[in-house]
Amino acid sequence: MRNLANQLRLEENSNGKIWFLDPSELLRPESAFAAKPITAFRDYSIDTNDPIKERVRKTYLDMHTYQTFDFVQDRLAYWTQFNKLKMNIMNALDKLNDLVDESDPDVNIPNIVHAFQTAERIRTEHPTLDWFHLTGLIHDLGKIMAFYGEPQWATVGDTFAVGCQFADSIVYRETSFEQNPDLHNAKYNTKYGIYEPNCGLSKVTLSWGHDEYLYRVLMHNKTTLPEEGLNMIRYHSFYPWHSGNDYMHLCNETDLKMLPWILEFK
Repeated sequence: MRNLANQLRLEENSNGKIWFLDPSELLRPESAFAAKPITAFRDYSIDTNDPIKERVRKTYLDMHTYQTFDFVQDRLAYWTQFNKLKMNIMNALDKLNDLVDESDPDVNIPNIVHAFQTAERIRTEHPTLDWFHLTGLIHDLGKIMAFYGEPQWATVGDTFAVGCQFADSIVYRETSFEQNPDLHNAKYNTKYGIYEPNCGLSKVTLSWGHDEYLYRVLMHNKTTLPEEGLNMIRYHSFYPWHSGNDYMHLCNETDLKMLPWILEFK
């Protein structure tokens, strides 16, 4: 504490102007990642001696085992009654101060930090797009489900399509779906499954998580966010699509139009 106090002392620059050091600069986590190359993020390699990697692997194993088409339909019916909680945006953000995303291999900090980091980075890159700043701030608020009985494997992490073949680019794809009954269901385990070619992602059911929940909450409350922001929220965790180039055969023109915005958000 004494060291921190010393760093926060009043200082005088060469022009004689008094200024304060910003204490938030001393407590931000960004410096820990400053030298980390982009390719080193999202490392899902298996290391049984690394507790964070094991936490991530277990989260995805549970997700890929239990997230079936029927499970997602059940969660949609449950959460879209919109009768579980009521709070304002700042209270919801405060809640995330108690949540560490168990699917994230890169950080072990409360999710509220990520919310403000995202919003500030977007504000720097796109200073005139206030709706984009807001989208960045709230994009993970759907994770609040974790405080109301939903396990993290049905709240956080990358999403994927259910009702059709599991895509090759899904993390841990080769080993984590072995116990998922949809893998062996002829109705769901083909390229198109229950869907039509180029039907559009809005007609495709994704694994249940915070993206879809927040999107549904916003639509239910008649949000004024533009279509671009809503698509960022709904699909930002859909990595097998926007980063793995899978599921393109299900996309329509609207999806492809929105894709550059989602990539910019990512």
